[in-house]
Amino acid sequence: MADLDDVKGGRNFFAGTPIPHRGFFVQGAHSLDWGMKNRLAQIFDARSGRTLMLAIDLGFFQGPTTGLERIDVSILPLLSCADALMVTRGVLRTSIPPEMNKPIVLRCTAGQSVLKELSNESLSVAADDAARLNASAMAAQAYVGAQYEHESICNVAELVDRSQRTGIPVLGVTGIGKDMARDARYLGLATRIVAEIGAHFVKTYYCEPDFEDVVLGCPVPIVVAGGKKLSEIDALWMAFKSIDQGAAGVDMGRNIFQAEHPLAMIQAVRAIVHGNARPEYAFDLYCSLKENVAAPISAVS
Repeated sequence: MADLDDVKGGRNFFAGTPIPHRGFFVQGAHSLDWGMKNRLAQIFDARSGRTLMLAIDLGFFQGPTTGLERIDVSILPLLSCADALMVTRGVLRTSIPPEMNKPIVLRCTAGQSVLKELSNESLSVAADDAARLNASAMAAQAYVGAQYEHESICNVAELVDRSQRTGIPVLGVTGIGKDMARDARYLGLATRIVAEIGAHFVKTYYCEPDFEDVVLGCPVPIVVAGGKKLSEIDALWMAFKSIDQGAAGVDMGRNIFQAEHPLAMIQAVRAIVHGNARPEYAFDLYCSLKENVAAPISAVS
């Protein structure tokens, strides 16, 4: 019988004890096949152990979101500063040049729009098509606590089965039900469930307090979602606090491509993710780059 009392608290995450990586720099991936490790090493930088993903997959349920109306105009100039691109196969085939050499995290669920119940999704991409697209990871969303919790969790499980046949890792995304709080109790539950199912890394939200407990309770890397649009300084603080408390990267969308100066913003976020920059320094960098955003600078490459 499930122990609901244990979900409420009283747990020990041994915050002073480092999590071992056992021979491979991506947490929890030491026993994976060579192909899985190789693809994860494309997404995560071996020097920092982290990743800056650029999320442009919102159109699969929101349509032409502000900042994504023209991928060729707004997004292509940002790709050189990202470590990976989270995208749908439709946008990948129509709008991303094949010369682009960034790893692809492929959105593999669909089935509803922003007008309907968001948790009512199905798997929408076959594993062999993900392989044809040279995806480095496949992504599915689990809505723990939502109306279609069971179906969405099963989607992640099925995608993990497909990943074992193709050698393409799975990103498990923790969707948020309308009535669920983005707190450590809920996010700790959702991220652990997704990891236990077999996802190789997890995307979730930052929360306060106790985000460090969410990270410590998840045996695979956590990448923090950018979430709703924030001011530039607030988004940089969120990225900093996420990394400082153990996240292995961020997957930002709106807080980059809807920023006043997206190219300057992605470089500022990169300085935090890979350079351990404090948000004050990153914001100063952002402000200085606003006047000259024609190309990335080597200091944050």
